Amino acid sequence: MLGTIAVQAVTAGAAYGRTDALAGQKLNLEFVSANPTGPVHIGGTRWAAVGDALGRLLEASGASVTREYYFNDAGAQIDRFALSLMAAAHGRPVPEDGYAGDYIVDIAEQVVAAEPGLLERDEAEQQERFRVRGVDLMFAEIKRTLADFGVVFDVYFSERTLHETGALDKAIARLRANGHVYEADGAVWLRTTDFGDDKDRPLIKSDGAPTYFAADCAYYLDKRDRGFDKVVIMLGADHAGYVGRYKALAAAVGDDPEATLEILLGQLVNLVRDGEPVRMSKRAGTVVLLEDLVEAVGADAARYALARASVDQQIDLDLDLWSRQTNDNPVFYVQYAHARISSLLRNAADLGLVLGEAADVDVAALEHQRESDLLRALGEFPRVLTAAAELRAPHRVARYLEELAGTYHRFYDSCRVLPRGDEEVTPLTTARLWLCAATATVLRNGLDVLGVTAPERM
Repeated sequence: MLGTIAVQAVTAGAAYGRTDALAGQKLNLEFVSANPTGPVHIGGTRWAAVGDALGRLLEASGASVTREYYFNDAGAQIDRFALSLMAAAHGRPVPEDGYAGDYIVDIAEQVVAAEPGLLERDEAEQQERFRVRGVDLMFAEIKRTLADFGVVFDVYFSERTLHETGALDKAIARLRANGHVYEADGAVWLRTTDFGDDKDRPLIKSDGAPTYFAADCAYYLDKRDRGFDKVVIMLGADHAGYVGRYKALAAAVGDDPEATLEILLGQLVNLVRDGEPVRMSKRAGTVVLLEDLVEAVGADAARYALARASVDQQIDLDLDLWSRQTNDNPVFYVQYAHARISSLLRNAADLGLVLGEAADVDVAALEHQRESDLLRALGEFPRVLTAAAELRAPHRVARYLEELAGTYHRFYDSCRVLPRGDEEVTPLTTARLWLCAATATVLRNGLDVLGVTAPERM
């Protein structure tokens, strides 16, 4: 009977919608992974919202998920970051290809305050101390900013540890043993063209320094050695060229890339206000940051807006729209539906009406077309979650919630729930209360998957 869906949803509570469709899968989900050379920008913010929602989705479908952040704390970019901090501390111009912005000055001042006399030491020692302390301070801020956005990782993995533990040498030795490594022009190469890549990739440069790709090899093997069935990596569209070499890498170590490696590519985000692009940050100067977006529209709207579109679509995010407290703002529309039901249930309690026992609910009383429409929508929720998880598509959850909110509003406008005056409380009254509570449960569970709150008052 269709009406039993309402009872199932209320009784299951937070568990309603969860399935075991992906049970037994052990996944490593890597996302954001911004270099610790600056605050999280708007592109990384999209991955934070989508990646966290995807992790929640996969877990709701029974998968075991480890969220991982890989921070590149080794290499030329970190050297430029340290030199930029040194320049700021000494009042010098930004070095060529260096980093600028108020945040560089702030971090430089913190490093100097923590190490009195640092600016009197020799240049090499200064650079090392600015590197070590600067990276620590920058990454602490990145972690704090993401945590304030509701995104916390299970593992924060340092690229530097791959160099320090000999993991790079072990990875190259394994690839060599598999017969895919050769030397040419004084460098060491992986023959990735054997596995469909457009050209072979260097592992060790002619000067003896390892490449970023060598670290990628060691990192992939580290994940597989930790027992993950599949490595899922979320990258910006500007990293599309990495797909072929990553797939070739997986094949070179003996894996089936289609089974053990999945790379999701996401498009850009453009912010718009008053019809004009928003391009500048108050702190970073040249890019828009996560904090700028949250300040403009709030964390809930930011997360919902970024997760609402398929990752392969470029977003033009209208700050005016997403900051409005009106029904044309999609997140407000969904949250308002939950708040409206919460208000109704409070009013019912004031009248002495409670849900009671599930066994006492006459679900057969729910015969109106709007009631049937709402029940069918509620019954679709588990399938929506499973499909969204399998397709790596959190936006399907957002679009479902908007349709559910609309279905509820149409039900509410057509079917009176609470009695008026001296009207008798009937089995239909109780059944409709259960239907409302069930809708609130699904709205709440769906918003939770997206990392968005379900307010009881608005």
